Amino acid sequence: MGNILTSSIGKKLIMSISGLFLILFLLIHLLANSAYLLGAEAFDAVIEFMGSPLVVIMVPVLAAGFIVHIAYAVYLTLYNRKARGSERYAVNNQAQTDSWASKNMFVLGIIILGVLVFHLSHFWAKMQLPEFTGGHAQNGNDLMVQTFGNVWILVCYLVWFVALWFHLTHGFWSAFQTIGANNTKWLSRLKVVSYIYSTFIALGFSVIAIYAYITSLG
Repeated sequence: MGNILTSSIGKKLIMSISGLFLILFLLIHLLANSAYLLGAEAFDAVIEFMGSPLVVIMVPVLAAGFIVHIAYAVYLTLYNRKARGSERYAVNNQAQTDSWASKNMFVLGIIILGVLVFHLSHFWAKMQLPEFTGGHAQNGNDLMVQTFGNVWILVCYLVWFVALWFHLTHGFWSAFQTIGANNTKWLSRLKVVSYIYSTFIALGFSVIAIYAYITSLG
């Protein structure tokens, strides 16, 4: 276990697994938020479920996943720079790392992390944190309109979704490659799936945010 935690390959493996965990979370989060498009009652029902003890318990687990992923991202970035930037995740040659996203994963990660903190201050701090502090949680539907009704906040979120798209297009398939799906046939398929998944996630969140903005207008 110690070798896995301290070796270069072990760190890449842990980062890939934590990344896949977060990829799954994004899909679940998007599906839950999609209820907003179905009306206030549907979204209220999802929010009520998100406040259940089981989901609340998952919050620190999710936070741990983010912390692990970020910590190992910083380590691997510093490690790769020291090694003249020759390695990214577990790719086998430079031809596989010539995309803009693969060369800027750390920068994209910083953007995503920054807006994530921004996002938590808008929603988690106003809807879930009060459950721990005994305060009054804001209504989710009202909060969506209040937040995305500000066009500049909407633009900030849309930039976030674009950065997330780029980050996922490389991170998705490279994570699978690290855990062993690295033959040519499967790698090509995973790259296609990564673009489909990334587009679904980024476009889905964008549609929800834009819909909330339109709702605020009228």
